[in-house]
Amino acid sequence: MALSKLLPKHFTGILTVVLMTTCITFWFVVMLPFIVLRLVPLHAMQRWASGCCVAIATWWVGSNKQIYALMHGGQQATVNIQGQFKPHSSYLVVSNHSAWADIVVLFDVLHGHSPFGRFFLKQQLMWVPIVGVVCWAMDFPFMKRHSRQAIAKNPALATQDLETTRRACAVYKESPATVINFLEGTRFTPAKQAKTKSPYQHLLSPKYGGLSAALNAMGEQFAGLVNVTIAYKPVQGNITWSWLCGQQVGMHVEIEILDIPTDMIAGDFGGDPVFKAAFKQWVNGLWADKDALLSRLKQGQ
Repeated sequence: MALSKLLPKHFTGILTVVLMTTCITFWFVVMLPFIVLRLVPLHAMQRWASGCCVAIATWWVGSNKQIYALMHGGQQATVNIQGQFKPHSSYLVVSNHSAWADIVVLFDVLHGHSPFGRFFLKQQLMWVPIVGVVCWAMDFPFMKRHSRQAIAKNPALATQDLETTRRACAVYKESPATVINFLEGTRFTPAKQAKTKSPYQHLLSPKYGGLSAALNAMGEQFAGLVNVTIAYKPVQGNITWSWLCGQQVGMHVEIEILDIPTDMIAGDFGGDPVFKAAFKQWVNGLWADKDALLSRLKQGQ
């Protein structure tokens, strides 16, 4: 029986955090020697050390699944997968983003189906204890996300994140990887939706450049586009905290494995207005379908 059924809600959340923190600390200690080897300025050594870090991180995800089983009775979400994952293949994942819990939810539902996931992370996260250095060791791309004012002063900054994406994807060509992109760029909130005048009910408008760069750099290596839609149960308060407390039983995760249109792979998003318009139309279609799916899932909760 799940401990969440026996313990007070907030105690369940606190204990879940303690167990997850203990788990990541243990695996960090195991990973530390390989992080040090990752600093050796030899390409072969760096690739081997990074691969060892990824293997250890995969064990960490498996350990977390055991924690969820103990605390929450297993996977809280109803997970539906449309399509078939191919073994030892790379995938590009796009997902909506409404809570910090999205990260561990994605690791959980993709575990055993696709290679260990890499996120596009904000540069500031590099300095988060343990997490920052671990993500660096496993070749997570860190994005600087310059403001419009900074780009206006220095237009060269506009392509900096695209170059980071291309360099990261070039590394992933050497071994299978799951590249995860939150196209909204930040977590959805009604306030952000209103401020940005998003045309979607449950989503912020997608950002296209990073996705196009990933496809341009590695599109032919991806076995497919994994379109993930996460629908949490409505709660009063913080979504992530409700998930940690085991209060998200009944949430839905829909996973759709799609073919990537060949004409969306090698275009010049920044320099070809025809390709740019076609690419935006394709992504906007995915986003409109995702918004409609979220409406249906939330109505059923």
